[in-house]
Amino acid sequence: MSFLGTWKLRWTALVALVTVAAGAVLYAQIEGEDRGVAPIASTGDFEVSGVKVEASGDTPEEARKKAWEEAQRLGWQKLYARTHGGAQTAPLADSTLNDIVSAIVIEQEQIGPKRYIATLGVLFDRARTGSILGLGGDRLRSPPMLLLPIQISGGVRQVFETRTEWQKAWARYNAGDSAIDYVRPYGSGADSLLLTAGQAQRRNRVWWRMILDQFGAADVVIPQARLIRQWPGGPITGQFSARYGPDNRYIGGFVLQSRSGEDLAQMLDRAVQRMDQLFVSALSQGILRPDRSLTFDDQVEVTDAELERLLAEEAELKANGPRPQSEESQNASSGETAPSAPAALISVSIQFDAADAAA
Repeated sequence: MSFLGTWKLRWTALVALVTVAAGAVLYAQIEGEDRGVAPIASTGDFEVSGVKVEASGDTPEEARKKAWEEAQRLGWQKLYARTHGGAQTAPLADSTLNDIVSAIVIEQEQIGPKRYIATLGVLFDRARTGSILGLGGDRLRSPPMLLLPIQISGGVRQVFETRTEWQKAWARYNAGDSAIDYVRPYGSGADSLLLTAGQAQRRNRVWWRMILDQFGAADVVIPQARLIRQWPGGPITGQFSARYGPDNRYIGGFVLQSRSGEDLAQMLDRAVQRMDQLFVSALSQGILRPDRSLTFDDQVEVTDAELERLLAEEAELKANGPRPQSEESQNASSGETAPSAPAALISVSIQFDAADAAA
């Protein structure tokens, strides 16, 4: 074989080897075994968490049954007080509670020979419980919001590169009763390549629209958790901030602490609930609404100048509020149409006495 033929053969083998190696690396990036945790099924059931019970019996099974029945009673009282401004109600019969309770969630339990101690969550069926509570089916609900949970620990920002504790907490959260319609990916397929911590810093609307369209979302919410460990296995301080939108806008934040690494999961569960409250409050105040630059018709081509103008209008509206009436009247007289402010979502809770739930 000539020198030229040998060189071509070696070059072909080298290109094939590089191609196989690149394909293996890409496959490893996409098909990681510990990429994320799939979220639990989100239903519309009412959820009451943190119900602490303790019961005794001749057997562990009998003690657990008594404790679960007590959890249903306590959960009903908490649910009624939560939906009626702290008011109390008469206890329901155990047979009725068995009909309206859809599931018992074990948050923490200790089982002894004749004793049962646990912290439980109680899920109430919305259709059956709503009629007893006198609640209608209509409620404030946000457009689909893509969830991008960012954890910062040890100087490393992660989303789905590995199974982070922050992503696990959001996967455990039952978001069916929340006013926020979360779209929760969990790192399968190309999720770990598209949804990274760096994506929250990108403001390119074209790229964001492509990602949101792929997940069927209208906008993005970015809960961020910064975990600061005092020493391995010691106290952990969590700094949490709620953000949203392609511009990574700040909504609010808070700080929580856990005594040790064993209490980290409980701290993050509390943080998820408080984070959801921040998002719901922002929704009710009209702050959390889809970015208009992300909701253009696909058939309309938007120039960079038009995009900058819309962003400037939204920033001016948020800073100064709507234009005064005198300026609007002047624009009307000159034939110009002033841009109208987007309507804010307002949640109103009304309580009244009625003869029964149907009324």
